[in-house]
Amino acid sequence: MADDKRGIPRHIAIILDGNGRWAKKRLLPRNAGHAAGSKNVEKICAAAWDMGIEYVTMYAFSTENWARPKDEVDALMKLLGSYLKDCINTSRKNNMQVRVIGDISRLDRSLQEKIQELEEVSAQNTGLHFQVALNYGSRDEITRCIRKIAQEAKDGSLDIGSIDEDVISSHLDTYDIPDPDLMIRTSGEQRLSNYLLWQLAYSEFYFTDVLWPDFNKKELEKAVEFYRMRDRRFGGVK
Repeated sequence: MADDKRGIPRHIAIILDGNGRWAKKRLLPRNAGHAAGSKNVEKICAAAWDMGIEYVTMYAFSTENWARPKDEVDALMKLLGSYLKDCINTSRKNNMQVRVIGDISRLDRSLQEKIQELEEVSAQNTGLHFQVALNYGSRDEITRCIRKIAQEAKDGSLDIGSIDEDVISSHLDTYDIPDPDLMIRTSGEQRLSNYLLWQLAYSEFYFTDVLWPDFNKKELEKAVEFYRMRDRRFGGVK
């Protein structure tokens, strides 16, 4: 399949699930699972680009994740800081353009600065477009979108009668990238968990029991082949 680019999704969205269960199976602390999952991100991004996929969006930390035990959240934030620092070199090495979606205002200032640096450093790269969803929740995103539209209408810069799907899409965090063609969720769970609810309206969904740290190029190929079969069934490539 690697040499046949027909029917390859342009954009895939992934819910990275199963890090904790991966660690538990190995009698390791949950944080070890998160670390293993973090290391898998670059591998899957590289595999996706090799397959002809142009955009990858990964759900790294949701607005609901703050409810986890404090020690786990603190460890995740520490891991995130380390990942963002490493990602600057990774983006250069792999020519990736990296951006963060979500409300980063709740993150520590040091993390916000690393995000800004990463986005600036990678902005001109011409390879994979990699979006990381941090402190992201789709309901929160839509709420923020409505507030922006309401403020523009109040200021007189937007006519209420002109508000349509395109206007709404243009005010979302993903305003300048195509909607996902394929959504993948690992670990066997079969729900969206408040992820890209607007953007996934017409996406194909692929659920696998494989835990995220074990999700490799072969598993990604299975997901893409599923998508290609669905495309043929419904008559054509999007």
